[in-house]
Amino acid sequence: MPLCVVGFLTAIGLTSTNLRPPEVLVVAKHVQGVLLVAALVGLGTGIHPPPSGAPAGGPWSSRSPPGYSSVASPTPACSCCDAESPRRRLLRAPSDLIQPHQPRRTVSSLPSVVQLAIFLASAAVIWVAGISLSKYTDVVAERLHLGAALGGVVLLAVATNLPEIAITVSAALSGNVEVAVGNLLGGIAIQTVVLVALDAFGVRSRKPLTYMAGSLTLVLEAALVIAVLLVVVAGSQLPDDLIFARVTPGPVLIVILWVVGLKLIGGPGSRLPWQQNGEPPDGQTHPRGHSRKHTEQHATRKGVSTTRAALVFGVAAVATLVAGVTIERSGETFFGNLGLSGVVFGATVLALATSLPELSTGLTATRSGDYKLAMGDIFGGNAFLPVLFLLVTLISGKPVLPSAGAANIYLTALGALLTVVYLVGLVFRPQRQILRMGIDSLAVLVLYAVGVVGLVALS
Repeated sequence: MPLCVVGFLTAIGLTSTNLRPPEVLVVAKHVQGVLLVAALVGLGTGIHPPPSGAPAGGPWSSRSPPGYSSVASPTPACSCCDAESPRRRLLRAPSDLIQPHQPRRTVSSLPSVVQLAIFLASAAVIWVAGISLSKYTDVVAERLHLGAALGGVVLLAVATNLPEIAITVSAALSGNVEVAVGNLLGGIAIQTVVLVALDAFGVRSRKPLTYMAGSLTLVLEAALVIAVLLVVVAGSQLPDDLIFARVTPGPVLIVILWVVGLKLIGGPGSRLPWQQNGEPPDGQTHPRGHSRKHTEQHATRKGVSTTRAALVFGVAAVATLVAGVTIERSGETFFGNLGLSGVVFGATVLALATSLPELSTGLTATRSGDYKLAMGDIFGGNAFLPVLFLLVTLISGKPVLPSAGAANIYLTALGALLTVVYLVGLVFRPQRQILRMGIDSLAVLVLYAVGVVGLVALS
């Protein structure tokens, strides 16, 4: 694994310098991805829990009494002389010659510095691999016309939320259900705050993001997020024993509502009986999604085939999944030792780390003038995250929503409140800016800061 890390850093150096021929650049990029995945896989496979049957003092903690061999010997120990006969030496258990099997170290047994290093490295992988994943998702989706059908929309939603899926599965398998729930609900809140950064640093014109992206379709997408979160609150009030075949009614209703919402938004929602189909006359000039077409056209000009795009997509997906597992395991232990509860850690630090790809891709979209796509991707991801409650319930076999604590319901309300602010901004389209952001973005930033303080106090 150290050689893979060194090779990965060398490949980064080759791709970041101008002193190389184009052939070396292409090879270095492929080698960089392969070595990165190899390093992460090596890290993941090198950390295992100790055997369940191992005694507390280790597998060799139970020793024979002094003077007796662990192998049956017909000759008793002689205490009158120090010399040991050859026969006794052959019959004695060779514990001093054969090293006992040592149990492999778990993440929790690693030093705190190593845990933090794993967390930061995993966050960097999620950031870099998430950007590549989003880029080549656009290329594959445009060439295969995936966005035109419901199945393609679902596939794109899964692809763009792989970090959250990996963290959810890892936390559910390890029994840290509150980390999974906190990451999902906290991810909705913090990804909504990503729109604040897009408004302040991504919009080139001197007008707020909601003014440029004003669209009734985005209003419907924001309403879908709020509707799904309301079902989360309703599902948390159901009895704990209302479970059948490892499924509770709440997550099932969320999935149904999400699919129906996608059908309505993608069908009648795209042909609203309003002036210009619900689009304002002085908003975004180019149609929504034009930056995705530009990404595909740029890849075509560079000679990127569909096979190569699918291969890079697969490598980025594997790297994202592996990093999602390592960031959850290392972060939960490290920040847990600092006193952060599972809900607070999942809703703040972990959610922030997994939102880095959305920040990068959103800035790319807004700087290219595709404001509607930037907001639509955030709303679409937020509407999809509660769908993963069904996955958590199936894996853990527990009624996740009915057992959700007050902190989780608090996060649900916070995510819905932040979404309402942007929904109102899309309708009113304020033009005033403060600190290079709209009034709605400033309100979201203040509400989120106050909300985090309340979450810490609540937990």
